[in-house]
Amino acid sequence: MPFVQRPRRVTQFLSCLAVLAVVLTAACQSTEEPTGPVGTPRVSAEPTAAPSSGSSGDSSGSPSASQSSAKPVDKSDNLDNITVTGEKLKEPKVELKKKPWAIDKTRVKVLEEGKGATVPETGPVEVHYYGVNGRTGEKFDDSFSRGQTATFALDQVVPGFQKGLAGQKAGSRIIVAMPGEDGYDSSGGSPQAGIEVGDTLIFVIDVVSTVLDGPDGEKQELADDLPQVSDDTDDPKITVPKSDPPTELKVAPVIKGSGAEVSETDSVMVNYRGVLWADGKVIDENYGDKSQPETATPSELIPGFGEGLVKQTVGSRVLIVIPPDKAYGPEGNEEMKVPADATLVYVVDILFIQPAQ
Repeated sequence: MPFVQRPRRVTQFLSCLAVLAVVLTAACQSTEEPTGPVGTPRVSAEPTAAPSSGSSGDSSGSPSASQSSAKPVDKSDNLDNITVTGEKLKEPKVELKKKPWAIDKTRVKVLEEGKGATVPETGPVEVHYYGVNGRTGEKFDDSFSRGQTATFALDQVVPGFQKGLAGQKAGSRIIVAMPGEDGYDSSGGSPQAGIEVGDTLIFVIDVVSTVLDGPDGEKQELADDLPQVSDDTDDPKITVPKSDPPTELKVAPVIKGSGAEVSETDSVMVNYRGVLWADGKVIDENYGDKSQPETATPSELIPGFGEGLVKQTVGSRVLIVIPPDKAYGPEGNEEMKVPADATLVYVVDILFIQPAQ
C-alpha cells in the first residue's frame, strides 16, 4: 500500500478502538494485538478500562467483582420472554414478560433480516444497540441515545456479542441474549452498570454495515484518455493508454457505491492494485488475499492516494492516476521498484470505513 514512508502491510483492522460504549475496552494494551473481550460497558461520558480476554477477578483500572446475591433463576432455552417494538435504526422498546430472567447459552433471534454483506467472524461491524439486564429488565447502556453508532472488530468484544453478530447481514435487526459467562462474568460484573456476576444480558442490535467482499454499486463510464479497468471483481486488470500521462491527479469512480463518504480522518479498509503508467507493470496490490484487506487513514498515504480516497463512498471502485509530485517524486521507491518521476495508476475498492473517534 502506498504509504508516505516505507510501504508496509496493515492486516489488523483498527487494533485499538477507543470509547465505544458497551462492548469495547477503553485502553488497548498493544497496537499489534487485539485486547480481546472486555468487561465494562460505558455508563458515562468517560469509559472505564477493562481486563482483556480470559481475565478473572480484579485488574488494574477495572471494577471490583460484583457477585450476585439473588436466588438462582431457571434458564430458558428460547427468547419468547422478550418483546421488542419500534422501527429499525430507532431506539427500541424492550419488555420482559417475567423477570428475573436468564438464558442457557447465547441465542439469537432475527427480527428483520437485511440484504447487505455478511458480518465476518472477526468483523469489523457498525451497529446501533440497546442493552437490557435480564435480572432487572432495565436498560444499562445503548447507542441510540448518544446518536452515534459503534464500530468495532468482533475479536475485541465479549464472546456473546461476537457469537450473536458473526454471520448476520447488514441491514438486520436482531436480539442477542447471552449468559454471564459470555458477558461480563470474567471481569467480575460491572457495578457501574448494575451488572452482577451471572446476569443475562439482552441486546437489540441493528447491523448498520460491515466490510464488503468487493465493490457494490453502479458501473460508471471512464473517459477514453484514462486507463481502463476490467469488470473482474476479484482481479481487475488495468490497461494504460499509449499516451503521455496527465500532469495532475485524476480520480474517477469505476463503480459508484452508495455507502458513507470517506473523510480525511477515517480509517479506510481497501483492496487495491497499482501499476506504472509507463509499462503497466504491477508494483503493489493485495488482491488474492481477500481475507485481509488493508487499512489506513488518507494522511498515512502518499498524497495522491489519500486525496483520491477522500469523498469517495463505501462500495466504490475508484481509479486514481497519481503524478510524480503526489507519489514518490524524483527519488522513486526502491522497495516497490518505482523509478524516479513515475506516474502511478491505482484501482481501489473501498470496503469499509471507521470514523475517527
